[in-house]
Amino acid sequence: MNTRRWLMVLAIGVIMAIESMGQAPVITSFNGDGQLSWTNSDSGVVEYRVQGSEGMESGNWTNDLAGIVPTGTTMCVTVPLPPVTRFYRLAAVTNLSQSSYDYVVLDLSGGTNASTYPVSYLTDVPVGGWTDEYKTTKMVFRRIPADTFTMGSPVDELGRLFTETQHQVTLTQPFYMGVFEVTQKQWERVIGTWPSYSTNVSYRDTRPVEQVSYNAIRGASAGAGWPANGSVDATSFMGILRARTGKAFDLPTEAQWEYAGRAGTTTALNSGYNLTNVNSDAHMSAVGRYSYNGGAGYTQNGDTSVGTAKVGSYLPNAWGLYDIHGNVSEWCLDWFGATYPGTVTDPCGPSSSPVSNRVRRGGSWGYGADGCRVAYRAGDILGNADNDVGFRVALTPGQE
Repeated sequence: MNTRRWLMVLAIGVIMAIESMGQAPVITSFNGDGQLSWTNSDSGVVEYRVQGSEGMESGNWTNDLAGIVPTGTTMCVTVPLPPVTRFYRLAAVTNLSQSSYDYVVLDLSGGTNASTYPVSYLTDVPVGGWTDEYKTTKMVFRRIPADTFTMGSPVDELGRLFTETQHQVTLTQPFYMGVFEVTQKQWERVIGTWPSYSTNVSYRDTRPVEQVSYNAIRGASAGAGWPANGSVDATSFMGILRARTGKAFDLPTEAQWEYAGRAGTTTALNSGYNLTNVNSDAHMSAVGRYSYNGGAGYTQNGDTSVGTAKVGSYLPNAWGLYDIHGNVSEWCLDWFGATYPGTVTDPCGPSSSPVSNRVRRGGSWGYGADGCRVAYRAGDILGNADNDVGFRVALTPGQE
């Protein structure tokens, strides 16, 4: 059974009452502007609720703020300072499992000078949905449950390639997958550069980053070692994310990508539809940007009606992931193999590739409908940085 303890802080006529289940939080500062800082020193995630009242015993407490704080994370909250004394309390509930939350959120707002990127957790989509904040200065991930699924495409699927042999795959651990493709602004917040072909400054922030190679994402030295190991170069995108969060962020494996992209469907598109045309297809037009709904009109300085679209512009799949079909083709961890193995569990892909190609999935703004199917596979050289290739980030199982 959890026990409750209270800590009291008095500053500028405002009393802070900190209610804790388990070990009491350590208050590091409470300044005259109403900002309270404290560190979660419990061995688990803390869910907090900042509540205010005109009197300690009034029983009329209002919930003003709420959030989730992982172990070892310092949280800062700002409360109003009214002209009369007001009581506040921070009710903190421990013994929560991080893996029980549907969403992980990274705060990248500190940019390249930040020593850490704070990590928080959500149980649901925020009121108002995923605003541009989650596509620029924050990065959000959806928890994907473990299960067994059929990877590849049936022999009668329109547009099918011989490399898409159906086989059973079991993923034994849940993982987190990026809700959106990584955007140009998110890349800039981590790396500090704007590498993309689409340069229109009025639209670039929320467009997917492209012209980024596998080597830039993971590194050309340690980062080239998959599947022998999961190491990345310290100066790569993933290396910086790991250093500033303490979590093993990475590209998804090819199996993780297709499983998350399908979200339980077995059709060519994750909306539950198959294609009726390999080029222009109405069902494809609903789920992503491709050559026949704006992609073909691309120019370097074009707006989001041509070339890449703003992430999240089309219908998501059943797990709330956007742009699985089209927009930019997405790097995966695996070496590209022309044939799949048979029934497998937690596959990491081939041990090597004779042509040094890593997998890309999902098609892009430059593809026809057949190249944007969820089963469609392609490969590319590690150092290539094409203007229709980007990525999304996954959180490795067991590291959430």
